[in-house]
Amino acid sequence: MKILIVDDEQAIADTLLYALSSNGFEADSCRLGGEAVARATSGGYALVILDVGLPDMSGFDVCREIRRSSEVPILFLTAHAGEIDRIVGLELGADDYVSKPFSPRELVSRVRAILRRTQKPVPENPPFSISAPSFQIDREGLRVACKGQWLNLTRYETLLLICLLEHPRRVYSRAQLMDKVWTYAEETEERTVDTHIKTLRAKLRATLSGQDPITTHRGLGYSIDP
Repeated sequence: MKILIVDDEQAIADTLLYALSSNGFEADSCRLGGEAVARATSGGYALVILDVGLPDMSGFDVCREIRRSSEVPILFLTAHAGEIDRIVGLELGADDYVSKPFSPRELVSRVRAILRRTQKPVPENPPFSISAPSFQIDREGLRVACKGQWLNLTRYETLLLICLLEHPRRVYSRAQLMDKVWTYAEETEERTVDTHIKTLRAKLRATLSGQDPITTHRGLGYSIDP
């Protein structure tokens, strides 16, 4: 599987190229957003590692352009770990978000997790830990299938959906979901839950022919009826 690295800092690009190649991935890099859009939409890459700050255009704009014609997974790199940046990136369709400085080992692990969710077909007899009507959960692989197809979800969308599916029809407050899903995330606010519910709903509607199994309980929180 080939990975595209988009970063104008050569030292970071070289570090990523070495880390990925050492772990069995094929990777190459570019430093401009315009070139990244052309490459990423060509269909030759399994994942894009995208820096937010580029010389010619922002990584957010690059992500927006890629999403017009491609669902290739995108992992953002950024020097700014602010809540606003994270929310904007996720709303644009990023699959995960890593702040600089980062551990190459952790980043490779994130890459593997994203590819696991988006590349593998659903086996005939999978080791599902939980199943519900229309949904099947592979906790070991951190992925959810709906109607026999793996959902293309980000890491936190997956964790959020699993949390709701574990107790169907139970109403979770935003604070409870923060405690269960964003346990180790830093500088995260409760409105992050609303953002992920919004993007998760859109993906579920696309798979369930417009149906939305998530219910908003005003002043209380969210529940799911699978």
